[in-house]
Amino acid sequence: MRDGIILLVEDNPDDEELARLALLENRISNEVVVARDGAEALDYLFATGAHAGRDSRVMPELILLDVKLPKVDGLQVLRRVRASDATRYLPVVMLSSSSEEGDILASYRLGANSYIRKPVDFADFTEAVRQLGTYWLIWNEPPSRLLRWDDPSGS
Repeated sequence: MRDGIILLVEDNPDDEELARLALLENRISNEVVVARDGAEALDYLFATGAHAGRDSRVMPELILLDVKLPKVDGLQVLRRVRASDATRYLPVVMLSSSSEEGDILASYRLGANSYIRKPVDFADFTEAVRQLGTYWLIWNEPPSRLLRWDDPSGS
């Protein structure tokens, strides 16, 4: 697996812990940065607020983004991610307990790479995380490897 960062945007401490345990269970050793609301996720991605001074050229390999978040919801975060040249190509997997058609359709309309409904059962959740890790961190060939983050045009 590539050693890049996974940005987990999750406001529920129990779901955060489940995600961390599922990653460990699957030997996914990537650094996990947790943002507990949408505003914190945007601060991390754009090196503002509490994350000002962070090297903004170091971007996550994968964003796991909940839909229902405080301050700025996941769909608004996704909209901002896709609107910026610096983040437009980052893989974003919506990881939500919502099975509302509107959330799913809006996620894809805004450019989500995938929408995964959080399984309630830990074994199922662990399997979902294993498959996510295998696909997005091993098999997927992200355009970010072709672009320089300080020059989003790729030149």
